[in-house]
Formats: sequence, structure tokens, C-alpha cells
Amino acid sequence: MLRRAFAVAGLLAVLVSPTAAQKAAQQAAQQAAQQAAPQAAAPKGAGRPTLVVFITIDQMRADYFERFKTQLTGGLKRLHDEGAFFTQGYQDHAITETAPGHASTMSGRFPVHTGIMMNSQGVNTATAPLINAPEQGASPFRFQGTTLTDWLRATNAGTRFLSVSRKDRGAILPIGRSKGDVYWWSGNGTFTTSTYYGDSLPTWVQAFNARKMAQSYAGKTWDLLRPASDYPEPDSVSIESLGIDYVFPHEMLNDANYAAKNIAGFPWMDDLTLAFALDGLAKKELGASPNRTDVLAISLSTTDAIGHRFGPDSRELHDHILRLDRALGVFLDSLFTLRNEKNVIIALTGDHGMSPFPMLRSTIYPNQEAKRVSVDQALLALRSRLADAAVDTLAVQFDDGVISVTKPDAFTKAGVNADSVLRDFARDIGRTQGVLRADLVSALATADTVKDSIARRWLHMFSPSGPTRLVITLTPYSYWYSVAYATHGSPHDNDANVPVLFWGAGVKPGVHPEFVRVVDMAPTLATLLKVTPLEKLDGVTLRQVIR
Repeated sequence: MLRRAFAVAGLLAVLVSPTAAQKAAQQAAQQAAQQAAPQAAAPKGAGRPTLVVFITIDQMRADYFERFKTQLTGGLKRLHDEGAFFTQGYQDHAITETAPGHASTMSGRFPVHTGIMMNSQGVNTATAPLINAPEQGASPFRFQGTTLTDWLRATNAGTRFLSVSRKDRGAILPIGRSKGDVYWWSGNGTFTTSTYYGDSLPTWVQAFNARKMAQSYAGKTWDLLRPASDYPEPDSVSIESLGIDYVFPHEMLNDANYAAKNIAGFPWMDDLTLAFALDGLAKKELGASPNRTDVLAISLSTTDAIGHRFGPDSRELHDHILRLDRALGVFLDSLFTLRNEKNVIIALTGDHGMSPFPMLRSTIYPNQEAKRVSVDQALLALRSRLADAAVDTLAVQFDDGVISVTKPDAFTKAGVNADSVLRDFARDIGRTQGVLRADLVSALATADTVKDSIARRWLHMFSPSGPTRLVITLTPYSYWYSVAYATHGSPHDNDANVPVLFWGAGVKPGVHPEFVRVVDMAPTLATLLKVTPLEKLDGVTLRQVIR
């Protein structure tokens, strides 16, 4: 899972100054505008939307808008102030991680229906190797069903799309199974894709990679964007960044190869991603025709990298959000030189929220009762009972609170009821400090899911008839003991609350306090675009945002 897979290299990455990155992004936007000029002429007035831009900010808590609102001046401020913003938006499922969150954004369905339950069961596969990149292959082979892109293409086969991210799962899962322009970042300093989508990189992607923008950040420094007095967060928290390089300024090694390999953990990776998205929009002529509606999906992952390294209550995270706000402002200005803003719809959300280090008593978030939790002794006792009953001890698998029966025949052969064994295990671990509850998934099916949000979110994750039999919920803000960095992944609101925002053609602006879900975004966009989903959705149209 993400909590264990987060790379140490990303934790130790250092960050660069705004000047070089901002300049590079602006130059990329200017080049895109110049190259796209012949085909970029948009209708003079508003008409059918020609472009949907779906932005997912990895690890974006909804409260960041309120927390930093007096210092926001760019794209986040513009989208918030001019759009329809829901303060109580949620990824309404239990394992609040990148893969399930992204799979829900444009599908309108919960993980139990998309087939994407966790990062460790996401997109990676040896059957779809990457093109000119060393990392593990990736494809949407586990994704089930359709997305907004499919619904648009069913209406108009000419619909075009582009999806970009720093992460493979961030680029792949919003689009679903459609084959086309889907790209993500490689540690070799290039954007890549897999053989699921094609045999080679298009000329425009090769040309962008040849500019070696990541390498240009070598030797740069990340310092505060504003005076230090504007940041209430302390800058001397030694638990951050594994106790290494946790105080401003953060210097990038003056080595081009190091910069290319490590920029994924730097704040200006978002600038690079946005510049690539603009270049692709121009080259693919997205949104240039009044006869179709195209899709640009952008997943921005730097908030996630910085949040894991420093925590959501850190000075670094604060500064990064201000930089992200400015980067999105540059992006929007550049986008609207290419396309008539009256014909554009923008949706923005997060794939999950975030919690502070449980070992640190936050001054911002109420994690005073947080603990690091281990159930290792109870697991050893469970395996011992299985062995005594002549049940294969590998018949049960544990993955950070999720217990699955992978070999049901082993129980049948031994004449043992699996749920009975797991019920005893649940009783044992229920007495562990930091464990809130342990539930058989079959029992959750009878819960009051209106009042019991934990039960509801687990049921949106797993089917009672599936291999997952028992789920463990820790107390709010608590982590599994093996995790040493700041993280997310629980069914609690602190990890589930994300922005749900719509802006643009046909959208009625306003701030809304009511409870909504990320799965409501795709059906709302479908209504705005007058297209019909190809299957039953979990989400509903948010009528209050439609003019």
C-alpha cells in the first residue's frame, strides 16, 4: 500500500526556487500559444462546452482553502471565488489512497464497483512495460466499467482526451480503460506511457522531453515565498523529513541527473506537469473544435510528496499550497489564451485528505489522542490458532487493517468456519489501544449506513461476498506502527474530506455546506455536457451547481 511504498528518495528530496520553474512554465505556455494559434480560434460567444479540465490534487484537504485563503492570489483563489465550491466534499470510501481516489473521480463509482481498492492492487503490471523508462509497467487492467471520457466518445467518436500526472495511477485511472494519450513521469526525467497505449512516444512528447526541463532545476533553492512572519507553523520540527533537511531553505544538489530523478518530490513538479498538459492541449488541439467536447485530466502530485515528507501542518506544506495557487493561476491564464473560457468547464478535487504525524501533537489538527498501533501479537496468535486447526496459515492475508481469506478451501477442508475464527480475532484486537473497531464485512451489510459513516465507507470499498472478510479501523489520526512518515488512508473525515469544485460554462457559483461525494462529480459533468452515462452510477447530479 502507499503507506509502505512511499520512497525514501522522495522523503529526502529537496526543492527549488520559484523563479526558474515559473519562468519555464511561462515559456512553455507561450510556446504552446504560438504553436496553437492557427487552430485556437474559439467561438466569439458561449456555446456548447468544448473542453472539460478535470484537476485532481493529490492529498488536497478541503480545509486548505479556508486555512490559506488570505494568502491565495492565483488559480485556487479564482476557482474558489468564481466557482461552485463544496466545503463538505468526501471521498466516501474507507481506504483513502491515490489509486481508489483517482478511479472514482471521473467514473462516478465507488471502489467496490471500479475494482480499484488500494494502491497495492492498482495499475502496475509486467504485461504493459513502459516506453523508454525503467519503472514497472502499468495499465488499467484492474479497472472496471466506464468514465466520463467513454460517455463523451459514445456521443461523439471524435472526442479527444489527454491525461497527465507525475504518478502512473494518477494519469491512468481517471480515464479508465480507454486507449489514447495517457502519460506520467519517469525517474529518468521524461514523461512516458506504457505499451497498453502505444508502441512509441508521439513526436510532441519526445520534443518536450528533449527540453530537459527537470535537469534545469539542479542547484536551485526552495525558500519561503513570503516573509517568515506570514507562516505560523514552526520550522524546527525534527520529526519531519526523517530528521534530515527539515528547516528552510532546502537546497537542490547541483547535479542534473539528480534533479531529473528527484524532481518528483519537489514542489515544481506541478509546474512541469502543467507545462506538459498545456503543450499537449495545443498539439492535440483539445477544445479547439465547436463540434466536440474534449477532456484534459491533470493530476498534480507534489502536495502528496511534501505532505508525506513534512506533514499537513508544516511550514513546507503551507508554502507549497501558495506556490500551487500561483502555478494554477499561470496555467489558467495560459489556457485562456488558447481557448475561450466561456466554453470551458473545470472540475477540481482531491484523491484523499491527510493526517499529521501521530507522534507529533499538532497545533492545527486535533490529533492529541493519536497513536501508532501494532496488532502483530494478535496476528501471531491468529496464525497459531489456524495451525492448530490444520488450516493453512497463508489462507489469511493481512494488509494494514484489511484481512482477506485468499484460500477458502483451506477452511472448508479443515471443517473450520472462517468468519468464526476472524470474529474471535476481532474481539482480541478490539482491546488494543488505538483500535476503534474491527468489523466482519458481512456484518457491516446490516449497519445503518446513514448514521455509521465508517460502515458505509467500508461497504463502498468491499463487497460482503468478496475475499475481504474483516476490516480494522484505527482511532482518528492514528497510524499503523510500521509507518514512519505522515500519511493518510483511514475512513475518518480527516483523510476523506476533499474539495469538490466546479467552475465555468453552465456552473452556478456559490459556496455550499452540504455533504457531497467525489462520485457525484462525473454525473454532474455529464448533466452539464448533456451526455448519458453508460452504466449505473453511485453518484448523483448536484443540481444546485447547474444554472
